[in-house]
Amino acid sequence: MPQSEGMPGAPPPARRFPTTRWSVVQAASRTTSPQARAALESLCTTYWPPVHAYIRRCGYSTDDAADLTQAFFARVIEKGDVGHARNELGRFRTFLLTAVRHFLLNQADHDRAAKRGGGRPHVSIGAPSADDLARFVEPASDETPETIYEQRWALTVLDVAMQRLQQLSETAGELAQFAALRPFLTGEETASYAEAARTLQKAEGAVRVSVHRLRRRFGRCLRETLADTVSDPADVDAELAYLLDVLSRRHHTSSLGQP
Repeated sequence: MPQSEGMPGAPPPARRFPTTRWSVVQAASRTTSPQARAALESLCTTYWPPVHAYIRRCGYSTDDAADLTQAFFARVIEKGDVGHARNELGRFRTFLLTAVRHFLLNQADHDRAAKRGGGRPHVSIGAPSADDLARFVEPASDETPETIYEQRWALTVLDVAMQRLQQLSETAGELAQFAALRPFLTGEETASYAEAARTLQKAEGAVRVSVHRLRRRFGRCLRETLADTVSDPADVDAELAYLLDVLSRRHHTSSLGQP
């Protein structure tokens, strides 16, 4: 058992050992650690949609935004820009937003073609295919690029958490149940306990219990997804509260003007 900080002879208290994916990246940003690079590439893949949405909202076409997004992440990974993250940028989303702002400012001062990989090794970060890019086209609105970025970030986090939950359900041999109960998690109007009970051949009461359990598992998956993107696990609660606030504001804005 690890020695407690409060026990006699224990070393003086120190900063928490980095246990999140982002903290591992920050701690190893000035090294060639394969683990840190893999963690960073995984984070960049996850955060492709919000960065692309931000660049699109800055006035670039879908194709140009895709090129710039890829070039941005290639720079983050290859040039070690993570090493310039200030200590107060303990959240990966905050670091990325600051970094992409600077990237676009620099982009205006350099030849665009050179910035899109000329002379640099190709870096694959799992960018969406051309057929999928339409999903990331933001609707016309008066929202700022920062607001669009936050909204797409929140939706991306929810999507990744849902993927985690689906994988857990598949591992447990409960994929059919997950498919039947997923509408209750996403708030779809088609969600019906009676219909789900018929599909799963269960009593309606049993389905309600299963939905309750699935929601709790989704909550854990959501917290795990957020934990990957903060320096200190203690920040997860604040990040979750922020995510819920972003979603609440997004829902309020989208409902304005509705009959």
